[in-house]
Amino acid sequence: MSKQNKKHNKKLKRLLIICLLCAIILTVSTYAWFIGMKTVNVSSFDVDIATTEGLFLSMDGQNWSYQLDAKNATPYAKHTNTWAENGLIPMSSVGDMDATSSTMKLYEKASLTATKGGYRLLASRIHNYDNQDTNSNYIEGNGYVAFDLFIKNLSGTEYYATNEPLNEEAIYLTTNSAVTVAQDGEQNTGIENSVRVAFTQIGRIKADTEDIDTITGMKCGNNATGVTGICRDAQIWEPNDKAHVSNAISWYNTACLTRKASTAGDTISDASAYNTGEGSTCGTVANGTAYPTFAVARAIAVSDNVDVYDGANYNSYETDTAAYADYKTAIDGKTGDALATAQNSFRLVNYPYFTDTMKDKTGMERPTFMTLAPNSITKVRVYIYIEGQDIDNYDFASLGKKISVNFGFTKERFTETDVSYDSANSPSTNITNVNETHVQNSNYSSNNNG
Repeated sequence: MSKQNKKHNKKLKRLLIICLLCAIILTVSTYAWFIGMKTVNVSSFDVDIATTEGLFLSMDGQNWSYQLDAKNATPYAKHTNTWAENGLIPMSSVGDMDATSSTMKLYEKASLTATKGGYRLLASRIHNYDNQDTNSNYIEGNGYVAFDLFIKNLSGTEYYATNEPLNEEAIYLTTNSAVTVAQDGEQNTGIENSVRVAFTQIGRIKADTEDIDTITGMKCGNNATGVTGICRDAQIWEPNDKAHVSNAISWYNTACLTRKASTAGDTISDASAYNTGEGSTCGTVANGTAYPTFAVARAIAVSDNVDVYDGANYNSYETDTAAYADYKTAIDGKTGDALATAQNSFRLVNYPYFTDTMKDKTGMERPTFMTLAPNSITKVRVYIYIEGQDIDNYDFASLGKKISVNFGFTKERFTETDVSYDSANSPSTNITNVNETHVQNSNYSSNNNG
């Protein structure tokens, strides 16, 4: 009897060890865009604003201020804000809006399998378009930050009811906007280089509107009287577009092989789909140079045969990729089945981000970041996520643990250095920040769960 018990106990121990190993493997693989990348937790998110230029921000559409801490400010009662309390996971998006749910379309990894020359990608859409709360508002998914920001612009007295950007004022991203590793994070992992910040304008109304339900309830369509539905494609900021840490470059050089042009109908899991020896080296990635991100435009299935390194700049395979202009031409004006049919022709799209390179341009070369109508209150949905298709998104990037996101807005195209401004001769030298709307997000932290 004793021998049988010993044998039984040994079997149980082996079984427990096997179960534990399986649990660990499943836990790691379900979090990552690349196989080993872990989630990153958000411990705080602050939004601070300073302006004297007629731009005010609010989280509830009622209390307006020059300074605002978004996460700690009281939001409106029926909000669907989410702060990724359980961690950030890599997503992908080309900034499309869903007119029914008034949410941005995001895609996450459904499956990822290592290939001989990269990783086979399967992607599914985040369910922020089919889950509603008791107030009939659509609920955002997990793994990213999303919150509503109300911007009151008091310029002018005319309100333009039509959704026409030509009637609106240019807004610029401040030159000190930045995404970095927080002071108590781990430097040189590159996690900050794959962060994206998206701004989606949902709707707007006249600035003197006082009805809170009307202000906070603005959507892409089916609005109350006086509301202009906008539902504009997102303006997505890519910080650190030229920065690539050595570890990310080394990972890419090790994992990527050029893909044969004749493999469109073949499975990319086969070694025969990739080149070996001479001609197998993928495109160069070097620190100090910006490279495109071929973001996910729709759900990716096994039959699509997509490798994460597909693209002329990387494994030289262009069948899966397309220019953003071609994508927009194909889908604009289409809805329902017609939209789905048009999108089905696309998989990965070279998205034209607003980059730090653009932000840092000076003088007349400085580009507009977005536009806001005068005499209006605009509802803006802000998304912060990790772009899984960014070349800097590799397995060990999550070891950076904590990132800090800071961004700001200004109406002024020129800085003091652009116009050789002589502050010594100015009658207002003791006034600071008189021409800048500064939105600062500090201490946006991400802790490694692993």
